[in-house]
Amino acid sequence: MRLLLIWLINALALFLLPYIIPSIQLRSFGTALMVAVILGLINAVLRPILVILTLPVTVLTLGLFILVINALLFQLAGHILKGFEVGGFWPAFFGSILYSVISWILSALVFGGDRLR
Repeated sequence: MRLLLIWLINALALFLLPYIIPSIQLRSFGTALMVAVILGLINAVLRPILVILTLPVTVLTLGLFILVINALLFQLAGHILKGFEVGGFWPAFFGSILYSVISWILSALVFGGDRLR
């Protein structure tokens, strides 16, 4: 049940992004549900590999390069799924940050801070 709620929260966070960043387009809430799954899979499979491969750059930039990795993976999800379009690197950069923040806030509201620990 908790996993389903987290999935819905992430989809809702994605659904809100086009209202904040016009360069990100999302066809419907169903597409947002699919994008949430794809982003979860991308972050589970590709992100650890990219973080390890770019570890020297990440250490040099004091961890800020991970934001670039997140933006590129967010943009990759836009290339994979039809109905989810990201209009370039900077919209992907700010979109990935806003997606994380909105998801975190909604999770805190729904779970009452349990997920934050």
